[in-house]
Amino acid sequence: MVSAAKARTTFTTLLKKAAAGERFGIRYGKKVVELGPRKNVEDTSYAEKEYGVTKVELNRFVKRMNAQTQRDIKAGKFREYHGDIEAVLKD
Repeated sequence: MVSAAKARTTFTTLLKKAAAGERFGIRYGKKVVELGPRKNVEDTSYAEKEYGVTKVELNRFVKRMNAQTQRDIKAGKFREYHGDIEAVLKD
């Protein structure tokens, strides 16, 4: 645990440690704020900000595209990629 003042002066070091998996607290007044890594964080706000869509609209789009992908797979429109882009581009 570190004080807020110490956290300010060593923030980059603390951030590197947190990114490496270490968890620790920063005292802020009478509270302790925990700093540590998070898993499975997905930022969907980009589409909302860039294209002006709502979360509902984005979810509908994702559902529609997933359904279309499944239809295309069943119709044989997808090919398996084996790492040779030149072969794919020839077809």
